[in-house]
Amino acid sequence: MSPPLAGLLVLDFTTLLPGPLASLMLAEAGAEVVKIERPPIGDEMRAYAQRWGDDGVNFALLNRGKQSLALDLKDPVQRAQLDPLLDRADVLVEQFRPGVMDRLGLGWEALSARNPRLIYCSITGYGQDGPKRDVAGHDLNYIGDTGLLAVSSGDPAHPTVPPALVADIAAGAYPAFMNILLALLARGASGRGSRLDVAMTDHIFPFLYWAIGAGLATGRFPGNADALTTGGTPRYRLYPAADGRLIAVAAIEQRFWDRFCALIGLGPALAEDARDPAATIAAIGAILGARPAAAWGAIFAGQDCCCSVVATVAEAMADPHFIARGLFAGGVTNAQGARLPALPVPVLPAFRRPAGDAPAPRLGAHNDPAPVRSTPLRAPPPRD
Repeated sequence: MSPPLAGLLVLDFTTLLPGPLASLMLAEAGAEVVKIERPPIGDEMRAYAQRWGDDGVNFALLNRGKQSLALDLKDPVQRAQLDPLLDRADVLVEQFRPGVMDRLGLGWEALSARNPRLIYCSITGYGQDGPKRDVAGHDLNYIGDTGLLAVSSGDPAHPTVPPALVADIAAGAYPAFMNILLALLARGASGRGSRLDVAMTDHIFPFLYWAIGAGLATGRFPGNADALTTGGTPRYRLYPAADGRLIAVAAIEQRFWDRFCALIGLGPALAEDARDPAATIAAIGAILGARPAAAWGAIFAGQDCCCSVVATVAEAMADPHFIARGLFAGGVTNAQGARLPALPVPVLPAFRRPAGDAPAPRLGAHNDPAPVRSTPLRAPPPRD
C-alpha cells in the first residue's frame, strides 16, 4: 500500500524542533516536504551540538528525507521562486511569531486567496491571539505558565528540569500533525483548505487532567510531588539502589503493591502505606538501597509487580524488545556516507514509507535543478 500522504506537497518554514518534527511525521507518511531555509545558515538546528558531518546530528534526525530551498524571503526576486510551489502546495507549516508571515506576503489571507485548498498550520507558544501572543518563550516557560511544573519540579532546594520537551513535542509537533490530518479529511469533503492555530500552551492542559479534576472537585489543587503519579505515594516513586541506579516503582494497584511488598520483604505494618507514607517510603528506600540495581532487576523479572530498573538511553536502544519491534529499522545518512538509525516517529509501519535510508538535505540542495536530488520535486499531484 502506498503511504497515505503520497503525492502531497508540504512547505516547511519552521526551524528547531516542533515544526520540523511535525513535518518529519508528514514525510514518513509519504508527503513530499520542502524546507524553506534562510541563507547562509539555514535552520538553526544545523549548528547545534553535537556535530555529525557538516550539520548537527539533531538536524539530521529531524529532517531525514526532506528537501531544502535556501531563500531570502525579504528579497522579492528570491521570494518569487516560491510562487510555483505556493500555487500547488497542500500544506504549509510555519513557526514564526504572529504577523511575521503576513509582513513577508506569505500570510494565510494572501496564500488562501491564490490557493484555496491550502492547509496553513501555524505553531506558536501562545497562539495567534490573546494577551500573550507576542511573548517569547521556550518549552520550560510554556510548561511553567500552564501549571505543569508546579506539580512535579523536585525538591525546591534542588529543582529538576523535566527530561522531556513536553511543549515542543507533545503539545506542538503532535497536535500540528493530528490537526493537519483532520484538515486533509475536511478538505476531502469541502474542497477547501483551512487555517490551523496550534498554540503549544493550549495543548499542555490535557497532561494536567488529574490535577484539574482534583482541584475542581475538592477545591484543593495538587502541590509539588504530592499526588498519586508525581511522587506523593510510596507506590509510585523512584528509589536509588546500592549502586546509584534507580528503581522505578509503579505498584499502584493493590495486587501489584502486595506482590512488590512480598518480594522486597516489607512488613505488614509498613505495607499499610496510608498509615504513615513517609515511614513506608523510608523503609522501602533502605531495602532497595541495600542491593545493586541488577539484583533487583532479577528479583522483579517476570513477577508482574510494575517495578523495573531505569534504563539508560543506550540500554533502551539496544533492548531486544524495541529491536524486534523495528523501531530503528530505517536510517539517516549524511554527505560523508555515515549512517545513523532514523528517529522513530508515532506513525505506524502500515502508514509509513518503506523503511530504508534517506539523507537530511544539504542547505539549498534543491535550489538548482542540476544537482542530483535525494527526492525529486514531483509534478503537481492530481486534485481530488
